[in-house]
Amino acid sequence: MLDRPIVVQNRAVPVSTISRNLPEMFLKRAARTPHRPAWKRKLEGEWVTTSFSDFHRAAAAVASFLLGRGLALGEKVTICGSTRPEWCIADMGGLLAGAVTVGAYATLTSAQLAYILDHSDTRIAFVEDREQLAKIVERRAELPKLELVVVWDPAGIDDLASGNLELLRFYDLLATPVAEQRIDARVAEVAPDQTAIIVYTSGTTGPPKGAMISHQNVITCLGTLNSIAEFDEDDINLVFLPMAHVAERVASFYGRICYGVCAAFASSVPSVLDELKEVRPTLFGSVPRIFEKAYARIQSEVEKAPPARRRLFRWAESVGLEVVARWQANQSIPLVLRAKYALADRLVFSRLRSLFGGRVKYFVTGAAPIPRAVLDFFWAAGFPIFEVYGMTEATVITHGNRPGQVRLGSVGKALDFIEDTIAEDGEILLRGKTVFQGYYKDPEATAEAIDAAGWLHTGDIGKQDADGYLYIVDRKKHIIITAGGKNLTPSNIENEIKTRDPIISQVHAHGDRRPYVTALITIGPLDAIELAKQKGLLTDPALSERLRIALLENPLSTPPGLAELMAEVTRLPELRQRIVAAVQRGNQNLSRVERVKRVLLLDRELSLDADEVTPTLKIKRKNLERKFAADFDRLYSDESFGIVVEKAGE
Repeated sequence: MLDRPIVVQNRAVPVSTISRNLPEMFLKRAARTPHRPAWKRKLEGEWVTTSFSDFHRAAAAVASFLLGRGLALGEKVTICGSTRPEWCIADMGGLLAGAVTVGAYATLTSAQLAYILDHSDTRIAFVEDREQLAKIVERRAELPKLELVVVWDPAGIDDLASGNLELLRFYDLLATPVAEQRIDARVAEVAPDQTAIIVYTSGTTGPPKGAMISHQNVITCLGTLNSIAEFDEDDINLVFLPMAHVAERVASFYGRICYGVCAAFASSVPSVLDELKEVRPTLFGSVPRIFEKAYARIQSEVEKAPPARRRLFRWAESVGLEVVARWQANQSIPLVLRAKYALADRLVFSRLRSLFGGRVKYFVTGAAPIPRAVLDFFWAAGFPIFEVYGMTEATVITHGNRPGQVRLGSVGKALDFIEDTIAEDGEILLRGKTVFQGYYKDPEATAEAIDAAGWLHTGDIGKQDADGYLYIVDRKKHIIITAGGKNLTPSNIENEIKTRDPIISQVHAHGDRRPYVTALITIGPLDAIELAKQKGLLTDPALSERLRIALLENPLSTPPGLAELMAEVTRLPELRQRIVAAVQRGNQNLSRVERVKRVLLLDRELSLDADEVTPTLKIKRKNLERKFAADFDRLYSDESFGIVVEKAGE
């Protein structure tokens, strides 16, 4: 009933199966469907379409320019900017020229960006704007191999003292005459086993490592994506996740080229919800946090609704969850329950789906665990969310739930190209054609990741059921062992709390060798601004708007005035009571030993600059444990410190 067959009108044919490498795949796509839309972007309030033919022309101009600069086969080109068509043009242009392309997050600090540029031996870089260029100029002395920076939006770059660094405006580069024969000759030189891209992992410990992924790795992965989802030629995907992340880069961008699917580039992350209704996508991929926040927001709004509406929603929710439970238990759905569900869908669930445009066939999520309660709720509401699993070192995706084969709580079964096993200590091991080539300039780390038998050690602890569905337990190094000898999975604890109030942004569970579990909790700055306005702490509309705009443009930024405001908000008794209530609700679903007893409420968001989170907002656990060691000690020794949720021993 829920996992119904998905109708595909005009099945998209992959071109990866007839391609030796990524640039050849792109050329075949441009030749096969030249007039079909490659993407849409919003310009002056209107969605403007670019065809694969136009995409090819722009990428070929980039390739011709690079070849004209004498770029050798396998040299590195780095791209740093937000998710937009220019990223795609630069990436594919580099690949057509035989380069190895490297992605860098726009949120990186100048030191982090300089590290990637230098470590990767980049000669030519593409950056978005003055902000990104300024990071490079600041570290120019550390980048002797960098010759040229191409800027997409060049406004304001003339006043930057770039020294001997050559600068070029992107629109000038696009005027380069296309040298088709030179491009064809270079593409023919690219062997399948050559490195295509280097993805710098935003590791939670130490400097990032450059994972080398070959053309064959990517081609193999793309050719089997249709075993998870059958693509239609008319499919459209709203795109907003960072292109530097391997999932957006490989599965989404290269996948769209492989299957001829159109992208709609969101104007910005804050505009996603509005543009979902305009674009009405058929495909939607996101990290679990998006769904967790949506779930928490929905539940919060329901609690504030009038009694009649609240009762209607709770009735519909209970009906939907009963249907999900029966579906997952392989039980039939009684006729009466079907009728109730149809009514609940018409009165409640259809309105929720309209927030996403009402046409999404596949919601895909991965990169981190998603709480089972969140999955159950969205499936009950008719959102087909397919959880998948993979990692950069295995070329994005190795396991997936798919239509007709969904086991909630699992990440699905292994795809055809991968072999998996569970080691004696519970670690998931992978072997197959999508396992990466190793870490750039780091043979020791490569040997640690891939053993002599070819098994990739994922660092994830998992288990498999009798039917081959894989369940992720936690990271190998993230297990908490309490003073009483109990092994706890911190992600389970954190997920239970994060979904209980939308104001909570991060949760870090602490308790290794401790008598009970405590937690560090942060709140979202945008939510803090709204609460400050409600409580009269922020009465200046201009300041409020400046803070809001700055955070929407860069959620990791700390605009002037925010630190003081966050400090005031986190002292509010009402907020501290909300945190206690949220943790208590989460504790209800945890065993006694897992329950969080005390909380350290931080008066700021975790910081990328302070090395507390990765660019993808994953917590750097060891760094937090080290940085807040004294605070954690006080939570256990000073009864006046922190926030008490439950008394120890209860």
